[in-house]
Amino acid sequence: MALYNPVQLNLFFGSFFLEPVELTVAMTHYDQMSDLVSGKVQAEGIRLRCLDFKVEEIFYRFELFREWEVSEMSMATYISLVSRGDTTMVGLPVFPSRVFRHSSFYVRSGEISAPEDLAGKRIGVPEWAMTAAIYARALLTHEWGVPLEAVEWFQAGVNQAGRNEKVPLALPKGVKLTHVQDRSLDEMLLSGDIDAIISAHAPTSFERKDPRIARLFHDTLEMEMEYARRTGVIPIMHLMVIKRETAETYPWVARNLFTAFDESRARSVARLAVAPAGPASRVPLLWIDEALRKTKEAFGGLLFPYGVEENRQTLEAFVKWSYEQGVAHRLLSVEELFPSQVGAGFKI
Repeated sequence: MALYNPVQLNLFFGSFFLEPVELTVAMTHYDQMSDLVSGKVQAEGIRLRCLDFKVEEIFYRFELFREWEVSEMSMATYISLVSRGDTTMVGLPVFPSRVFRHSSFYVRSGEISAPEDLAGKRIGVPEWAMTAAIYARALLTHEWGVPLEAVEWFQAGVNQAGRNEKVPLALPKGVKLTHVQDRSLDEMLLSGDIDAIISAHAPTSFERKDPRIARLFHDTLEMEMEYARRTGVIPIMHLMVIKRETAETYPWVARNLFTAFDESRARSVARLAVAPAGPASRVPLLWIDEALRKTKEAFGGLLFPYGVEENRQTLEAFVKWSYEQGVAHRLLSVEELFPSQVGAGFKI
């Protein structure tokens, strides 16, 4: 019987167990990502270096310069790129940010009291091809019956002048969009040059409690709950993407990353599920049990699920609306957005 010395054993096993691939990932802080960032959850065969920036910086630097291998990305930007034949990113059905956009409408106080009143008015958006704006305009057209062409649209920074579109548009016939370089939307709303703003970020005047500016809807919780129950749409703002060259060099990376992201999410959900129990509050929020109950109800029993099939209704609605609004240059299928091996499962 042959005996092997430690050097031989090391060479033998080393040929099977290679050093992990080092990848840099940029994403803003999310509780559902925290166990992955801390190393409590690890992606098989991958060593992650995690960068934490504001999402605006992440999107800008990755879209223009591809400074890291794995990145958080705007759903709208990703869909626009794919629709124009750009294959430099591979999407993962990992959705860290989900926000309803009923609360994203800001108006001049006392002048507009219902969404139908926005027909014939002037509305500002920070970018036409912004995920939040796509969902908000879908509410305007599909829920409240205000066609895109019935509004005069303006694009500018919400609180700072000089913001530009990041992707080329294919605006629908009859839609008028004016780019404003020298003023902010907040200034224009205060002066009466526009009648409303659609924005994920509140205008500075609203944050300062200027009485001239108000949200169109003061309390949107019940509206959002009813909308989720009726439509099955729970808006997806961001996804995670991988540089194509990385995914092709290491074909197993996409599935292994997805598995790790999903485990980290499940651990976060498990922590929240036990937060209301026991003699001490484990999360610095009150009434968290009620928030958990309502979130579970919205998702049909799940909490922020990842995956394609688990989110198909929302994804199909978003690709349709992106095309209707001229952000996507052709109508995409959901299957075009994600690699097939990530959507597939196996059983033992």
